[in-house]
Parts: sequence; C-alpha cells; structure tokens
Amino acid sequence: MNRKRIAILGSTGSIGTQALQVIEEHSELYEAYVLTANNSVDQLIAQARKFIPATVVIANENHYKTVQDALSDLPIKVYAGEEALCQTVQDENVDIVLASMVGFAGLRPTISAIKAKKTIALANKETLVVAGELINRLAAEYQVPILPVDSEHSAIFQCLEPGNRIEKILLTCSGGPFRKFTAEQLGSVTKNDALAHPTWNMGAKITIDSATLMNKGFEVIEAKWLFGVTPEMIQVVVHPQSVIHSMVQFEDGAVKAQLGVPDMRLPIQYAFSYPKRLKASFDRVDFFKMNALTFEQPDTQKFRCLALAYEALNKGGNMPCIVNAANEIANKAFIDDRISFTQISDIIEQTMLHVDFTKHCSLETYLETDHTARRYAAGLIK
Repeated sequence: MNRKRIAILGSTGSIGTQALQVIEEHSELYEAYVLTANNSVDQLIAQARKFIPATVVIANENHYKTVQDALSDLPIKVYAGEEALCQTVQDENVDIVLASMVGFAGLRPTISAIKAKKTIALANKETLVVAGELINRLAAEYQVPILPVDSEHSAIFQCLEPGNRIEKILLTCSGGPFRKFTAEQLGSVTKNDALAHPTWNMGAKITIDSATLMNKGFEVIEAKWLFGVTPEMIQVVVHPQSVIHSMVQFEDGAVKAQLGVPDMRLPIQYAFSYPKRLKASFDRVDFFKMNALTFEQPDTQKFRCLALAYEALNKGGNMPCIVNAANEIANKAFIDDRISFTQISDIIEQTMLHVDFTKHCSLETYLETDHTARRYAAGLIK
C-alpha cells in the first residue's frame, strides 16, 4: 500500500508538530513529504533531519542559507519565500496539504493547493475567515475536499448525517482564562495571564485569540463556509471542561455531540484518514472521573471580539478580512506589551468603521483590504 504524502504548511507550529506525531505513529500509512516554517530555523532543521522530507521551505528568505547548509548532506530540496510555498504544494507527489500556517499568510498557498487539486486538511482559520466565498467557489470548481482540522469543526463534521438537514450548530468554547473576570479586571490582565489557557496548548497568537474569544468568532465564520449555514444557525456555547468539542441539532430536535479528550492529534488524524478511523494512542474520556459538564452563554459585552466577528459575518464582503487584519495587528501589539487587553477589540472596531467596505471580492480585493486594514490598525497603536 502506498503511503499518503503530506505537505505540512507550518510544521513547527502546534498543529504541525502534532501532525508529525500522527505521521510517526502511522508511518506505514503517511509520509512527511514537505515541511515548511517561517522563522523557526532550528526546529525546522531538526524535523527535516528526523523525517527526511523531499522538500523543505523556509518562508523567511533571510534564513535560506542557514537551512540549506544544515541539510546539505541529505537528499532534501530547500527553497525559500512565499512563492516557493505556493509552488511546493503543487508537487504531483503530494496527496494531502495540511494548511496549518497561522494568519493571513496561509491564504495564497492554500489557494495554490486547491488549484492543484490536493486534498486540504484545513487548520488555518484565516483562509475561510478572509476569503470563504472564494475558497468555496474554488473548491467546487476543482472538486477538492476541504477537511476541517479545528477540533470544533471536526466535531461538527463527524456529527453530520448525509441527507438530513441541520437546524443549528452548537459551537463549544472553553471560555478562555478570563471567563469569570469582570470588565474591570480585564482592563489590567497581562499577556502572561492571557497565554495561560486552561485547556489547550497552542501557539501564542491563537492563545491570545482564545482569551479574547476572537478565535471563537473566527470559528463561527468558518462554520458558515464549511457547513453552508446562516449566522443565525450558529450558536456559541461556553463549555469549560472542553470534553464536548461541538454539537449538531437536527430538524427533529435531536442533538449529536462529539466527545473526546482535548488532544488535537485526534482531529488531525481523522482528517488524514477520513472516512476511516485509525487506532490511536491518545487518552480516552473517563466518564467516571467527570464531576459535571457545564454550559453557559458567552458574554459578548465583556468579550466584544465575538460580537464583532458576528457583525462582520452578517455584513459579508471584505468585512471579515478587515477584522482579521486588524486582529493580527492588535494581537501582536498586545503580545509586545504595546496595548492593553481591552484595546484589542477597540482597534478592531475602529478599523471596521474606517476601512472601505466592498461587497463582491476577488483575491486582489482581499489582498488590498488586508494591506489597508493592517496599515490603519497599526496607525491606531501609539
């Protein structure tokens, strides 16, 4: 049996490193064929020396010589730059592209992979947040499956029943580290407070987005494009235990939920093996150790990013692109101690109000919107 060859866009990030664990556990089925990173040079080199992929791409061209020299004794092709990312995913030997780069940077390589008719295992939220309509159109045109890797969207995907219409998606949310904080307390939280997520171990950018609930707002937007539902059909449910990864309510009122321990290797592996399930070494849910599963409504007054995401989704066009760009700038500014936690939503809201809205968008529209919104948001930060 031929092994599936997997290109991992963002192999040094949280999703990428866990994907390599899945590949290692099922080495008879999968091969790490392409590994890419942006700046994590040492980690990329270590991964390449361990897995011996056919190709390695370092997005930051300044690191090219370092990577090339470190791998010169191995039969690995080394490239650098964004164009190399877009070209590498088109390699005829690649079967699956795991899009796990963080941020807007994942959009163009994912489009390139779709046009090359590669199966997409999608972990990059921003691709659908920014350009969901375009991505869906291209996926239909090139007949490419998009398999969700986010734990919540994978859960929904696993709960769907072909031919049976859904009434509502119940998108679960841990609530983040500040779930019980008052509005006043939120004004003085630090980045270290925000990076201490109660359930998941993720990269800094996504962890901050989880603390503001913008991550959940992005997942709401993703759900619309992945599952063809309206914003009114997507309900966010705060579930601090993170055992139920999401639920689907059908027209007859029946609700199906997907449960599991909070381990991203499960949805990664399911995207690789779909429609089959493979035996895995992950921990199992022990129902006898659970005291309770609890549920709450999200507070969109305190966590305004979630409300702004819904507003952008309802507006459509390039508004989600504006929100994403402003959020990336504000998120980084908070990590760099340049703004407060509550200023993140202020910057996003002001950018939404002042960057030109466009209803019907091409890829060029999204690229221009992203540039303009970043510039405006950056101008708001002193």
